[in-house]
Amino acid sequence: MAESEIFKRKPTIALPAPVVIIAVVVVIGGAVAWYWNSRAGQQGPGGSVVTAEAKAYVRHLRLSEVEMKAHESYLKQQVVEIVGKITNDGNRPLKLVEINCIFYDPYGQVVLRERVPIVGRRTGGLKAGETKSFRLPFDNLPGSWNQGLPQLVIARIIFG
Repeated sequence: MAESEIFKRKPTIALPAPVVIIAVVVVIGGAVAWYWNSRAGQQGPGGSVVTAEAKAYVRHLRLSEVEMKAHESYLKQQVVEIVGKITNDGNRPLKLVEINCIFYDPYGQVVLRERVPIVGRRTGGLKAGETKSFRLPFDNLPGSWNQGLPQLVIARIIFG
C-alpha cells in the first residue's frame, strides 16, 4: 500500500452492539416522553377543562365517610387507600366523575397531584339519587408527604 493511499482512507469507528442498543433505547424513550408531555400540554394544567355545565352540577355531588387507611402490600410496599362514598343528589345520571387528589408536605406545598376516577366504566356510572362507595389506592406517595388526608377536588364530570 502506498503512503498516499493510507492518508486517503477515512478511519471507521466500530461501536460495540450494547452501546448502539442503549443509544437507540434512549432516543426512543426521549421520543415517547416528548409525545406524552406534548399531549399533556394540549389538555391544560389539570387535564381536560371542567365545563360550565359540570361546574354547576358539582353542588349536587357529595363525598361522605371519606377516610384514609394504610397497609402493606404483598410486595412489602406501603399502600395508602382513600375510601368513601359519593352521592348524586341531582337529577342527571353520570357516566364519569374524576377527582384530583392533592397531597401536601408539612409546609403546605403540593408534593403530588393525581387525577383518578371515582365513577366510571369499572363502577358502572352513578344514577340520580344513587350513592356508591369508592376506593383509591396510592403506592407512589413521596416521603415528604405530611401523612394527612389529601384535598379532593372534582376535576371532571361526564353526564350519562
